[in-house]
Amino acid sequence: MTTPTERSVPKPVFTDAEAGAKEFPDSDARRFNYYTPQKRKQTHYEDMTVEVQPDPRHYLSQGWLYGFADGIGGYPLNWTVLKAWGSDRPEPERFPGSGGKGYDWPALGWHEFRDPNEEWELTLYRYNSNVVRQVTQNIEQARQTKAFEQWNRNWVVFVERNVGAWMHVDHGLGLYLYANANRRAPTNMHNNAISVNSMHRIRAAQDLALYNLTLSEEVPGFNGTAHLETWSSDPAWQGVREVAEALTAIDDWCEAIFAGNVVFEPLVGELFRSHLVQQAAPRNGDFVTPTIVGAAEYDFAERDLRYTRPMFELLTNDREFADQNRAIMQGWLSAWVPRCLAAARTLQPIWSQPDQKPPRFEDGLDACKSRFAGILSDINLEAPEELAQ
Repeated sequence: MTTPTERSVPKPVFTDAEAGAKEFPDSDARRFNYYTPQKRKQTHYEDMTVEVQPDPRHYLSQGWLYGFADGIGGYPLNWTVLKAWGSDRPEPERFPGSGGKGYDWPALGWHEFRDPNEEWELTLYRYNSNVVRQVTQNIEQARQTKAFEQWNRNWVVFVERNVGAWMHVDHGLGLYLYANANRRAPTNMHNNAISVNSMHRIRAAQDLALYNLTLSEEVPGFNGTAHLETWSSDPAWQGVREVAEALTAIDDWCEAIFAGNVVFEPLVGELFRSHLVQQAAPRNGDFVTPTIVGAAEYDFAERDLRYTRPMFELLTNDREFADQNRAIMQGWLSAWVPRCLAAARTLQPIWSQPDQKPPRFEDGLDACKSRFAGILSDINLEAPEELAQ
């Protein structure tokens, strides 16, 4: 009988080089100490967003880790003409023995912004999945109960042309205005809020596109491609199309968000969604479309506008550049308010298309103007003379 050969098995050797082995002064800390919370206690939202995008003015001692072909690195502050306090301070000079630390937190005023929606990855997926689930259930229930059979022919044409055309607005702004502005914003708090805004618009466009496909299957004679001709050549929509395309060409990320959320949405978006579609649809036997359009309206009114107000209020109250920022924003109002009002007025003919008419166009526009003036007051700006047009 032979004796079995003992096998050689690797044995773990601890060298104190593994993660968590070394003890240091904050080993037992249960909160981050590289930033100061806005309120008394740090929030989970702040832990997930604050300084996730680093800043060489604070702790990024080696400078930006990446740059562009022209030598500009990271997130230049000159991607907008608006300024927050500390923006003109030079980046700290680092050298051997300097310790690498920059200015004390928050280093500059941009880092003071906090999104009241407290958006980050989890909230984005949770919110949008809930909206999509509810919209899908509404449409499926309408299919099963044959709710679309209540529609008259004029309303079918209205939805296929006008409601379908709005998906071009949502898709274009979501992809080319908000997503672009998100990449240019200087902090992760701005990035998260704006990127979620972008996803809201893209999801709303997808909701309308899928709804359009459903109606093409369920409603006899529904033309699922009519929105293309409407968007391209219908005179009533060319004002909206012109402004939407101009918005996507804005290079300054702050102006893009300002023109989109402060001017265009209150004067054009809410006018179309709240004062036309949601008012006319029930009168014409349609109780499904308002749930889809209403989801997009909630996105803006209760979430996107909610972050926009404090973002610009910080800049109009900035301790160093408040007057300069207000002057610039007043100039943006003078540039965009007339264009948006003109676009809104070109839509007026579609108010007469349904058999059962919504409230008067002028009443809806007056309500939008009043709400718009209130938004300007909230961010310490004055209503421009052009609003009286």
